[in-house]
Amino acid sequence: MPDQDPVVVAGAVIALRLFDVAYAIDLAKAERIWADQPRPPSVRSRLTSTPPKAVAFGVPPLEIPLVPVPLRLGAAEVTAAVTARLYDFGAVTLALRVRADDLPWPAFARLLNDVDRAVGPGAGSPLWGEQLAQLRATFAAALIRAEPSTLQEDYLIGMVKSFDTRITAETLLANIDLVPLLSGEERPLADAARRDLLQRRFSYYTDDLVVLTWDRAFVYEPRPDPDVLDVLEVANAQLLEMRYYDELLDAELPRMYDLVENMHKTRALLTSRRFANLARRLYALVAEVTELTERVDNALQVTEDVYLARIYGSALELFRVSSVSAAVDRKLAIIRDTYAALYEEASSGRAELMETAILVLIVVEVVLALVPLLRP
Repeated sequence: MPDQDPVVVAGAVIALRLFDVAYAIDLAKAERIWADQPRPPSVRSRLTSTPPKAVAFGVPPLEIPLVPVPLRLGAAEVTAAVTARLYDFGAVTLALRVRADDLPWPAFARLLNDVDRAVGPGAGSPLWGEQLAQLRATFAAALIRAEPSTLQEDYLIGMVKSFDTRITAETLLANIDLVPLLSGEERPLADAARRDLLQRRFSYYTDDLVVLTWDRAFVYEPRPDPDVLDVLEVANAQLLEMRYYDELLDAELPRMYDLVENMHKTRALLTSRRFANLARRLYALVAEVTELTERVDNALQVTEDVYLARIYGSALELFRVSSVSAAVDRKLAIIRDTYAALYEEASSGRAELMETAILVLIVVEVVLALVPLLRP
């Protein structure tokens, strides 16, 4: 270990909080709403340090600078920059950025933990709710089928742009203990736990490093505008949306079973029509969820940038996005099968009704033909 801790000359602690607010967001309308206000301009986010054909947003989200907020960290009060990103598939990201300049490494790690204690998931800070309420009110006209969902995701990032001395990724891992920053724990961790925390680490150049964990990341990137932050945000947004659809289908399946059972119990002349109506509703649900999940899956398109692709794929695996997505697909398959069965039953009911009507007509015709013959 070096005799003296390195100093973070330029860095930041970034707290992300993601919310599902609507079925979709009309980003063009949101841009117009924001442009009509006397506020700093919004931008459509694009990955800046990567060629567009290598990595690109499917639909660039709308990035909005918000008013900085005071934040109490222990005995000190700092000012945190706040930005919001609106995604077309109905998600909103709020990002809180606290500058970390000229801090010895232990102080930088403490700052990240202080931010977590102030606005993390266990803090119960009203800041996120207040910011979200303002966004909902401002962009109400751009929210398509606004949702009252309280589902959210959070992520914490410690980013270093430069140290007071040139440090390579290898030197950083050898001489700086990243575990307290990545774990938030003050007590020493077991060797196995330390290895797990440092397992997902990536470098492209000798002087950059990304280490991912479930709820935190460390990013050392001396070049401007690291796209790694955008990749981690999109991965969290995909997790949020998949969780939302998983919960939506969890709530829909019991209702679907109850409706089908009730229709089977109450046989009537219009039962086939009711089956057809329910089948159409389930088909519309399947189509809607399928469309939205495809838009979420295509939120970020990584083709030629192998480094970002590895980080993105690792984040999706770490966040278990594929597991939640598979659960959504299984539930959609159940609904599709139910739709097919209902459609078949409705068709069968209509066929039975037609056969009954034909038999009645035949009987009526026979009776009418026999009536003259029976007259004296």
